[in-house]
Amino acid sequence: MESGGDKVNGTALGRLSGLAGIAPEYHDIWGRLHRAPDDTRLALLRAMGIVADSAGVESALKAREDAPWQRGLPPVVVQREDAMPYRWAICCEERHGSQAHRWKLALESGEVREGEFHPCGLAQLAERAIDGVHYLKAEFEWRERLPPGYHRFTLQGPDATPSLLVLIIAPGRCHVPACLEGGGRVWGAALQLYAVRSRRNWGIGDFTDLRDAIEIAGRAGAGIVGVNPLHALFPHDPDRASPYSPSSRIYLNALYLDVEAVPEFTECEAARVAVAAPGFQARLQALRCAERVDYRGVAEAKFSTLRVIYRHFRECHLVPRSRRSEAFLAFQRGGGEPLLRFALFQALQEDFHARDEAIRGWPAWPEAYCDPVSPPVREYLASNRERVEFHAWLQWLADEQLAACARRAVELGLGVGLYQDLAVSVDREGADAWSGQNAHAAAASIGSPPDDFHLNGQNWGLLPLIPEALAESAYAPFVAALRAAMRHAGALRLDHVMGLMRLYWIPPGSPSADGAYVHYPLSDLLGVLALESRRNCCLVIGEDLGTVPDAVREALAPLGVLSYRLLLFEKEGDGNYRAPAAYPAQALVAVSTHDLPTLKGMWLGRDLELRAQLALYPSAEERKRQVAERARDRSRLLMALEREGLLPAGVTVDPVSAPDMTPELARAIHVFLARSPPRVMMVQMEDVLEQSEQVNLPGTTSEYPNWRRKLPLDLEDWGADARVAALAEALRRERGAGAQQMLSNQSL
Repeated sequence: MESGGDKVNGTALGRLSGLAGIAPEYHDIWGRLHRAPDDTRLALLRAMGIVADSAGVESALKAREDAPWQRGLPPVVVQREDAMPYRWAICCEERHGSQAHRWKLALESGEVREGEFHPCGLAQLAERAIDGVHYLKAEFEWRERLPPGYHRFTLQGPDATPSLLVLIIAPGRCHVPACLEGGGRVWGAALQLYAVRSRRNWGIGDFTDLRDAIEIAGRAGAGIVGVNPLHALFPHDPDRASPYSPSSRIYLNALYLDVEAVPEFTECEAARVAVAAPGFQARLQALRCAERVDYRGVAEAKFSTLRVIYRHFRECHLVPRSRRSEAFLAFQRGGGEPLLRFALFQALQEDFHARDEAIRGWPAWPEAYCDPVSPPVREYLASNRERVEFHAWLQWLADEQLAACARRAVELGLGVGLYQDLAVSVDREGADAWSGQNAHAAAASIGSPPDDFHLNGQNWGLLPLIPEALAESAYAPFVAALRAAMRHAGALRLDHVMGLMRLYWIPPGSPSADGAYVHYPLSDLLGVLALESRRNCCLVIGEDLGTVPDAVREALAPLGVLSYRLLLFEKEGDGNYRAPAAYPAQALVAVSTHDLPTLKGMWLGRDLELRAQLALYPSAEERKRQVAERARDRSRLLMALEREGLLPAGVTVDPVSAPDMTPELARAIHVFLARSPPRVMMVQMEDVLEQSEQVNLPGTTSEYPNWRRKLPLDLEDWGADARVAALAEALRRERGAGAQQMLSNQSL
């Protein structure tokens, strides 16, 4: 192969790619083998910053093979709490092998232990000569049990160059709520928060709506309420609405703030007068009545009002140092440098976008501002403290309101509580990418290879974390994302959980089908996941749909992570739907999800029609095949209901007289799932309220109103709706009440 006029050494490229985690091949969903071409591997190595061109492959290989021997300690080691003794490798020059090496272990608690050893007295693992210098690798053992946590082990050799290892001691299992122990099962509602209508919100579901939904569901006997990712998006460009393409996974989407619930709103006469004005009220009514979320209109209404309230907060709280201001300042101190950088990004992007609407994110900023610690960025902060502080203040308010939702779930006794969702990565133009440039491969994207639902593959446009950089940081970006998502959650869904083992990387400018898998340290990341799960008392659900390596499910099961099972995919080898009893207990079960057709949409074949209209089929033959298969699926589902004695009155399995998707038939299908053993069952509100259009149609952007459709019924009317009440009663009958304080005279 030729690249840039230089012939690449195939053996060296293979070894270097292996060290970088790039898999040489993979099998697709149909079992076909795909080998990663040299061009693809070189492009991904360039994206990782490992090589500039093919001529640098051999030198880069040598540098990466030599580096572990020359640094003394690996950057991080993850050990299971009960896997005694704890072991890790140490390296040193052979001439220092008989000399004393000092060590210090600083536990997370603050306790410190110290000692020394001679490397030649340890178990010897290997030797290596590098540029005439001989090195040895030995195994260090720690025989005392250590508490779970993030500890720091420092090694000081005779050459006076200390090495640092972050020692992560992890529990063997993730947290499992008491209500799920001993065969316990719960059910609950899954919401797209932005889609919730209410007669008091400002045209988009907000945190008060979420708290009220938790109230309604909990009083009906639900033990869990789920929401879409609440990650920060792009307030300067509110039409970028996908919750799975966030600017930051650490911070919250301020559009979900209930402005009128901010304590300072009632104090601020200017804000109250502005909101009460007839013209403003007319705007709010139009935003509420719109069939789709008008993100731009919502953002203009909310942020203009919040800026007025913020000025009041500064004048009446920050200047005189009220108790409220002390709470905000404590939030800022706790957020530290990460919060400051996020707020800085928000202010800078807002300013640059106001000058030029083509500036969508930091890669288009003036070069001097692309470095978060550059002098121009520091100067901007010094000159624009209040503009930056405004965005930190929004995060404080959002954290307060989300915390109130979580508290209400606890007060009502929901066994699991608020169930949040963690996106697999972040948008390349956003805050996390700007703050963590060294950790991300800026040129590459992650996605998925072709499968039955996405025949051309998918490019999600999200940034991949570089495995080597992730380890060098002791997995700090992963830890931060978990902590943020678990902070107010009783359960967390990890989108694309196989990403803990491998992600499908797509080189810049290449079609989705030309990518390759890049591997991550699965065992280490699962250890971190278990540690954060236990610390935050948070159940973990792994979204394991699609092409999932057996090793992932085999590793997740012992940790107590729930699998993710959807009725639409749960079939036997003959194509028939799996009986309820055949579902695994350690799982979450649902009919569908946001990227798939709703129950009614599936029944009507609405998704198939949309794909044909939008030319998403690679061929007419493939469309015909899927249409025929859908007809068979409808018949199979009716037969599955018949086997369970769940066919509604008047409904038969006769394919000639296929019934409509009535509330009674939808309820029967949900009862079918409710009888299954999985610990958690989720019900999509789109299915309860008979929506035929799906939330998101993968493979589309402007062609389809993704993340914009609202639910057809106001939240205040859910309790009186016959469909909702009947389903809640049926699920209580099958699964019991998941809320300890359920009031029997209240209905969902």
